Amino acid sequence: MINKEKKMLVTCAFPYANGPIHLGHMLEHIQADIWVRYHRMREREVWFISADDSHGTATMLKAETFNISPEKLILDSYKQHKLDLLNFNISYDNYYLTHSKENKFFLKKIFSKLDKKKLFEIKVINQLYDSKKNIFLPDRYIKGICPVCLENNQYGDNCEKCGSTYSTMDVIDPKSVISNTTPVIKKSTHLFFKLKKFTKMLKIWIASGVLQKSVMNKTKEWFKNGLKNWNISRDAPYFGFKIPNFLNKYFYVWLDAPIGYISTFKNLCNKNNNINFDEFWKKDSTSQVFHFIGKDIIYFHSLFWPAILEASSFRKPTKIFVHGYLTNNGKKFSKSKNSFIKSSDWLKYFNSDSLRYYYASKLSSTIEDIEFDLKDLVQRFNSEIVNKVINLASRNAKFINYNFNNSLSSSIDEPKLFSLFYKESNVIESFYKKREYFLVIKKIMFFSDLANKYITEQSPWKIAKNNSKSLKLQSICSMGINLFRIIIIWLAPIMPDLFLKVEKFLNTKLLWKEISIPLLDHKISLFTPLYKRLEMSNTDFFFCKKK
Repeated sequence: MINKEKKMLVTCAFPYANGPIHLGHMLEHIQADIWVRYHRMREREVWFISADDSHGTATMLKAETFNISPEKLILDSYKQHKLDLLNFNISYDNYYLTHSKENKFFLKKIFSKLDKKKLFEIKVINQLYDSKKNIFLPDRYIKGICPVCLENNQYGDNCEKCGSTYSTMDVIDPKSVISNTTPVIKKSTHLFFKLKKFTKMLKIWIASGVLQKSVMNKTKEWFKNGLKNWNISRDAPYFGFKIPNFLNKYFYVWLDAPIGYISTFKNLCNKNNNINFDEFWKKDSTSQVFHFIGKDIIYFHSLFWPAILEASSFRKPTKIFVHGYLTNNGKKFSKSKNSFIKSSDWLKYFNSDSLRYYYASKLSSTIEDIEFDLKDLVQRFNSEIVNKVINLASRNAKFINYNFNNSLSSSIDEPKLFSLFYKESNVIESFYKKREYFLVIKKIMFFSDLANKYITEQSPWKIAKNNSKSLKLQSICSMGINLFRIIIIWLAPIMPDLFLKVEKFLNTKLLWKEISIPLLDHKISLFTPLYKRLEMSNTDFFFCKKK
């Protein structure tokens, strides 16, 4: 259980600057945002950050295709990404980018510390080179057959089928993604971080509970054959920060990207004098740092990143929360494979709460993949949110609005039922803390059914026919509104737009700490539809156009 006195820093992995935010990216940002919003509702100090991953060959090549500078590309991407995340109510305290003065400062500071400790070795290695484009090929620009499971069309560093990581030199029948030619082998001098030296520390740290059990077991497999020292340099041409005292060598993007967690937080501290940087990042920090990441980058976050932090005397993360891929028909949403739906396109057809709710209904603390089904999303949102939750407010508000001048009753009709509801908050809290959002949704739907059953059994419409000003009628409908209020407080971290609409409708702030206190002798606003049913019409093109 998280100590409420401890301050928290929460991060998401950084979207790459060479393309749009898509629904696959949004899964992680929504997962983390729900967790952050829950903790903020419980009045804990939480800082939430992310940034654009600006550097690398992909950024450089994408800029070339647009005939613009990499600097202009990353700035344009940054502005669009920031807007996309804001439109889905991702509540970052700071969204930044890794091509920044702060990141350059910390990168060089960490490099200097590691260099003084003699944690680098210089090696001449063989690399794959695209003779047509005159460029050394990064891992992601090589495709071939996995040397472990023999699956075709896999990247040069890891296999999405079996999860193996390997050297690009081990890829069978490699091809350049850039020119579709067979690369040649050329020698180049590179700088390697001595990861092997941290084997003992990493084994202890990984077993300390920082990872989910399945992730820990996966990580342990990498120790079987011994950890390999890590190449942290790249050859020109490259877009990134140059390595001091090395001609035409740049820092590998996977070194400066995680350091972006530190530099993005420092940028936030520079803008907010109430935050103490050292309180979160000094080696003996008692504050908590949580990373949300996808399972494709476990290797970097569970091995390289903690080793770099240990070596440079910064604190290591408290927990790393890993999630699975977003899939459709079993295939991963992927920008590199051109199979994705842009987040901005989603909002042309549907509201952001609908996607947040659908993801929450499927998200758990496991790393299982999440299947995206548009018909299922529409059906669930309509039947659960519109027909159950919103209808609960609608069927009671009309009597309060028109029969009692918007005023709720002075007492609760069924105190035991009301107590049953708010006491369930402890269970829902435990699900939020553990990131078992699908169980949160199950509980909310169960209690929505219970609330609607109560109203159906009390049949306020029958009472209204005989006595439209009956105090019993007012009490029953006020009870319905109060049960609706509890449900919305439970839903608040998941559906922030609905939450704000309900605050206006109920004419009050909805606070978790006041969930056990009913609204009595209180005037609500005139009820207006909070959400209409989603429609599937005209979405075929939208859903299939990237396939």
